[in-house]
Amino acid sequence: MTPSVDSLLLGAAAAAAVVLGLGWLAHRVLLLGLKAPRVPHDCGPHDLGLPAASVRELSIAGMRGKRLFAWLVTPDVATAAPHPAVLVMHGWGSNAAMMLPVVAPLREAGFSVLLLDARCHGRSDDEDFASMPRFAEDIAAGLGVLRAQPGVDPGRIGLIGHSVGAAATLLHASRDPAVRAVVSISAFAHPGELMRAWLSRARIPYPVIGWAILRHVERTIGARFAAIAPLATVRRVGCPVLLVHGRHDATVPFSDAERLAAAAPHATLLAVDGDHDLRDALAPFTDELVAFLIAATRAPALADA
Repeated sequence: MTPSVDSLLLGAAAAAAVVLGLGWLAHRVLLLGLKAPRVPHDCGPHDLGLPAASVRELSIAGMRGKRLFAWLVTPDVATAAPHPAVLVMHGWGSNAAMMLPVVAPLREAGFSVLLLDARCHGRSDDEDFASMPRFAEDIAAGLGVLRAQPGVDPGRIGLIGHSVGAAATLLHASRDPAVRAVVSISAFAHPGELMRAWLSRARIPYPVIGWAILRHVERTIGARFAAIAPLATVRRVGCPVLLVHGRHDATVPFSDAERLAAAAPHATLLAVDGDHDLRDALAPFTDELVAFLIAATRAPALADA
């Protein structure tokens, strides 16, 4: 997550409320400060020139009665069934439409593709807050639907995620041995480090005040940062992982990708000449991404190898 200037000001207000002991006010201000911007879709799969019959809009049942919006894109009917599939999760403040560049090459390679809007994003339902663990919950809900689609081989499913969505794919895959591949794009190494940097930019001192804010965030999302950090979850993922990262990423440093690659012997690092948003920079590497997913979904699962 990458808080804005307004978020920093709200964070400072939350810190002041903590100092004054106003717990409820601090909680509400903090949630507002960390709220993800909701960006509407500016395009859809039909804008790719795909056959109308290959694109469906889905409404998926999520946690706590919330509905998740998704597009399901299927390959040509000539594709032999059962075929592999990929679930694609966007990043913080983004939406499913922003992940469209991966769809056409995956479809041409015979994959079904599920593009999902996380809660509080795109056309999915709102919540009191969004978080990386909730992104992972939405991935789990989407996978339940994707695995049940006609023609999809439920044993040959991969995940693609960007930024917070990438961290969430690693978190889910660390719990789900049936996932066969993860493509992590621009993932951070540790959410606690991101939050510490956020506090620093907001000029909130970490001792006492900042520490209290981070512990409150952990209680709110229901997880310790150390337990859900990609640096920890990538070690527990039981499938091949492709770490894609921009060498010039000003949001999440390239060194985070190097740390993740060093932590997991089954992870491969693909360095790209780009920043955090790699939609354009990924174009020359599309064949490499697709080849990785084909190989991972065809090969025996690592746990069985």
